[in-house]
Amino acid sequence: MSEETGVKRRTRGLDRAFDIMDYLKDQRHPLRPNEIAAGIGAPKSTVYEIIDLLLERKILDRVDGDGRVFLGRRLYYLGLAHLKHFDLAREADEFLLTITQKTRETAQMCVLDGNKYTVAMMKEGRRHFRISSDVGEQTPIPWTASGRLLTAHLSDGDIEALIPSEDFILPDGNRLPVATFIAEARRAGAEGFFSCNSVSDNFTHCFAAPVHDHAGVAIATLCIVAPRDDALAHYGDYRQVLLDCAAGLASKL
Repeated sequence: MSEETGVKRRTRGLDRAFDIMDYLKDQRHPLRPNEIAAGIGAPKSTVYEIIDLLLERKILDRVDGDGRVFLGRRLYYLGLAHLKHFDLAREADEFLLTITQKTRETAQMCVLDGNKYTVAMMKEGRRHFRISSDVGEQTPIPWTASGRLLTAHLSDGDIEALIPSEDFILPDGNRLPVATFIAEARRAGAEGFFSCNSVSDNFTHCFAAPVHDHAGVAIATLCIVAPRDDALAHYGDYRQVLLDCAAGLASKL
């Protein structure tokens, strides 16, 4: 085997390893290797070989006698090490706490995960009932207030290339026109803020403000998720708290 061939084979193996971990993350429950192979469209023999290596390294763990595997404990420690040196996550915790203290509402930090939106961090509001999304759960970008801000720096063509066509179909079955989404993204980028009623339920309103990097690109958003009546009653206050915290977080990066 030539050196070039060996490098390509190792590269493909790394790609498959990440495919396996991403698939388990997205499915959110343990799976058998053959189920993983079918899910990522890879040869069973290759998937079994890579899973064995990941098990040896504790990147994956076996969870039962039927051969199911899931993300391993070692990833937790790697994540902790990452957080110690990841300014955005470390600094965001303080501002999310400030938001919940000043508004009593659920506060989130949200980012893009590939071509989907996800909640990266969250502080629960001080209410008797839970208003939140699961951290790490992927959601179509057009369904979210943050999605407008996180794509505002992209060209029209890049937005269309990034977001799958089916993701413009809202939970009620209606299709959001691409042109409407792009216009809202342009407005959100210009105003540095976006809010809307949730498309996933009938009782919450979502506020989002961008966290800009040094180039002015929104690398994350800070969000408030509140009952619609309270959102309307305290709209100005919630908006200002969010804008202040997003600007404060950006200044610390």
